[in-house]
Amino acid sequence: MTQNASISSEPRIWTCREVDLDYTASTLVMGILNVTPDSFSDGGCFYTPEQAVMQAIQLEKDGADIIDVGAESTRPGSEPLSADEELSRLIPTLKLISERVKVPLSIDTYKSKTAEQALSFGAAIINDVWGLQKDPDMASVVASYRAGVVIMANYTDEKIFARHSTIVNDCIAFFEKSAKIAENAGIKRENILFDPGIGFGTDTNESLQLIRAIPLFQKEGYPQLIGASRKRFIGATLDGVPVEERDAGTLAVSLFCKQKKAAAVRVHNVHATVMGYKMQDALEAE
Repeated sequence: MTQNASISSEPRIWTCREVDLDYTASTLVMGILNVTPDSFSDGGCFYTPEQAVMQAIQLEKDGADIIDVGAESTRPGSEPLSADEELSRLIPTLKLISERVKVPLSIDTYKSKTAEQALSFGAAIINDVWGLQKDPDMASVVASYRAGVVIMANYTDEKIFARHSTIVNDCIAFFEKSAKIAENAGIKRENILFDPGIGFGTDTNESLQLIRAIPLFQKEGYPQLIGASRKRFIGATLDGVPVEERDAGTLAVSLFCKQKKAAAVRVHNVHATVMGYKMQDALEAE
């Protein structure tokens, strides 16, 4: 992507196994690929390995820096899968995609068994919606492969994490707890991005607060990946627009994230995001 001279030249690197992803000059774009029948936005669209491979190729062509593959929906009310069922969906697709695309592959899972298998087949990143706090073996698996990891805050189960304060303070508390787990397992900070968990137990106002808090999180040492694409708070903010009409709102969020120097955004529409970023760079160039 176009370099922006106004952004600090201090190197900011996300190390994911043998790959160093540089977000010094621009926010990374992680493309979403759901190989599920029931995800809230595109469930069933890329369910077969053949459909998934074609979409992965398209996401790379559109400019994705990373492709995030998920085989289990984490939308509210979705049914959890066993690791074996998740793997039965994931591994055939992962094998084909890894042969056809060059960008690093991220796996959206909170199960260490799934993570272990995916990493053994060449995945570079684990995107854990429970921030290493649900499966006690996840951190050690990530550490053993020196993989990149997304630690997401999750506010939907008080048995794992109980809220006590404002959403921003609770998010930082979640990050602190997960960062300690990561450190104890031997995961290095350069392997980690932190996701504030938009929509995972947050209402519209709280979701907006978490996005506005990107500079605070960065200052506290938590480089941010923002996963806001097509989520409910965008629909609510835009007078109830349905999922299929939320890309404009998603792009506005992504442009804000880049302006605030977030490390990465996780989006369905990679093409719109990359084009938006290119235009933003041109406008900000001196």
